Amino acid sequence: MRTEKKIISNVLKGSLGNLIEWFDWYVYASFAVYFAPSFFPAHDKTAELLSTAAVFAIGFLMRPLGSLILGKYADQHGRRAALTLSVLIMAAGSFVIAITPSYAKIGILAPIILVLARLFQGLSLGGEYGTSATYLSEMASPGHRGFYASFQYVTLISGQLIALGVQIVLQMTLSESTLLQWGWRIPFVIGALGAIIVLFLRLSMEESDQFTAQENHDKGQLRALLRYPKAVLTVVGLTLGGTIAFYTYTTYLQKFMINTVGLPKQEVTWINFAALFIFMMIQPIAGALSDKIGRKPLLFWFGGLGTLFTIPIFTALSHTKNGWVAFGLMLAGLVIVSGYTSINAIVKAEMFPTEIRALGVGLPYGLTVAIFGGTVEYLALYLKKIQHESLFFVYVTVVIAISLIVYWRMSDTKHTSTLDAR
Repeated sequence: MRTEKKIISNVLKGSLGNLIEWFDWYVYASFAVYFAPSFFPAHDKTAELLSTAAVFAIGFLMRPLGSLILGKYADQHGRRAALTLSVLIMAAGSFVIAITPSYAKIGILAPIILVLARLFQGLSLGGEYGTSATYLSEMASPGHRGFYASFQYVTLISGQLIALGVQIVLQMTLSESTLLQWGWRIPFVIGALGAIIVLFLRLSMEESDQFTAQENHDKGQLRALLRYPKAVLTVVGLTLGGTIAFYTYTTYLQKFMINTVGLPKQEVTWINFAALFIFMMIQPIAGALSDKIGRKPLLFWFGGLGTLFTIPIFTALSHTKNGWVAFGLMLAGLVIVSGYTSINAIVKAEMFPTEIRALGVGLPYGLTVAIFGGTVEYLALYLKKIQHESLFFVYVTVVIAISLIVYWRMSDTKHTSTLDAR
């Protein structure tokens, strides 16, 4: 039996890798405006950004494949082995982007290398989610699983905040011309070095008892996963509203405050930073609460309030010019979304047996996020372009309501957890 100190040590090592992976992922989006001319030279700045956005989307589409490949690997060879491989792939991708010469020096090879590096990063991130959710859930002590598993989103948000912080520091210390020439490479170097440090930490992690105790011959087999169609579909329904709400209130909301609300960019940056920081701090509190009252009450919190208040929050936002009001409305949305983000990892892990847990958690999640989460920003901007922006709020509301129906019909996994089976 592991001591609580050992559990905390293993959870910390697993979580830090998740932080670095998400830092590397968000750095691409944060610094695209600076490195776009190096890889996609054009007289039209919009064309440059569209090219980098297309590469970002390609990385998103690789996530289901990463969930499949690394999920199978985790179920067959161990959680620690898969998590170590995942962070190694992400480090390689960041390092390659950091050192790739510009289009002016190597021509068409520059964007080709960028695309390949981003494909590997998408593969890595897709595998990281299911495997880290599985590892944190299996490593946690009974009665504290919601609390420990919530650190997946703590570190996910931390990665986003640190990427934003690095951007703020570099913008304050380097000129725009320097950032355009070579300064944009700095965060990719930071990400690669951070991933190497985490790689050595992960090598010292212990394997979970659930994995070491199993002797099933169907480990990581897709055919074995297909024996649990209800659980797979539940993960899809569980994720659907959550992923759309998460990307709406984080990635898209920043652009909404600038384009629709008309707030200054610098003010919006600080609003986002402060709201996301509080959002991060809420996750373990909500996770611990689920250990006391169950998972379904938190899912109902998200599904019910998300259905009722999405349209009012965005309508109020579109009519304010006050930064404090905008901050309060963004934070209100994130507090609602916390009912999903804080416990989604543990809920999914509690649905599948050990031999296919990483695959079962990761693959249906990865597919849902790629199709629905990855298209949030595009759909919102398209509806704004054709002057029907309010339809996007309706879309988010309807999808959350669909997930609410799933939450209503599913069992409370705290009481039916497969993690208790040996």
